[in-house]
Amino acid sequence: MNLQVNASDLLPADLSMGTVMLKVGDMEKVSAYYRGALGLEIIAEADGGQYLGRGAVPVVHLAPAPGLRVAARGEAGLFHTAILFETQADLAATVAAAAQYDPAAFVGSADHLVSEAFYFTDPEGNGIELYYDKPRETWNWDDTASGREVRMASLALSPQTYFREHLTEAAFDGLRTAAAGVGHVHLQVGDTDAAAAFYVDTLGFERTAGFHGQALFVSAGGYHHHMAMNVWNSRGAGPRRDTLGLSEVLISVPSADDVAGLADRLKVAGISSHHTGAELRFEDPWRNRLRVAVG
Repeated sequence: MNLQVNASDLLPADLSMGTVMLKVGDMEKVSAYYRGALGLEIIAEADGGQYLGRGAVPVVHLAPAPGLRVAARGEAGLFHTAILFETQADLAATVAAAAQYDPAAFVGSADHLVSEAFYFTDPEGNGIELYYDKPRETWNWDDTASGREVRMASLALSPQTYFREHLTEAAFDGLRTAAAGVGHVHLQVGDTDAAAAFYVDTLGFERTAGFHGQALFVSAGGYHHHMAMNVWNSRGAGPRRDTLGLSEVLISVPSADDVAGLADRLKVAGISSHHTGAELRFEDPWRNRLRVAVG
């Protein structure tokens, strides 16, 4: 089955992923982790919450939510927020800082053919990927029954070897000023076919890869993936309840016309949304909240 949509209904090729909002129980502890382990700085504060990022680019918005419980492992929600770095040295410096801050938070690493990635978990169980994209000309694409797919894998990637090859004193000293931003967001969902129907057929992402009904990768403009959904822990999960963890995913598009076009597609599909003109708010089938805005 080919899940590609008509070109006129695709999301713009130059969209980007924006700030990921997290509902947080212990603001002091979680904020300290993102600042101390990942080298993020407080960019702005509002309503008791914090926007943290590098330079003027917010990466996460921590919103206080005392009293909420931590989501169970099998519930829908956030799998990880993936933070993209411009150089291997910048990635190595942040991975080294994170490993020093809390070695137990490190959960793995992999060479994905299109990228090099290191994985951590914040103090409230939110997944984090720190990664560097390999040059696009080195990515390989295959024609499959589901359409054109980017070739990805999970090959061994030794942190110690990576440090020897890429970590520099200058990069470590410049940790807090090196550019970084959200490259992609990976969600836990209940069913990948339902995810494809929503994220590809309705929203207008293009399918870039799949994994035996267990995971789906989607993007705009030929990127390996801007979003992903898997059922590794959450197969059959229903709509989310109000818990700590993911609150909102921001997708930035170039123009108000892009927002309006998506609003029309959601209306035709019978999906409820709130459209202000410059931005659009809605939920996926698992009540993961998304906001599409001009940015």
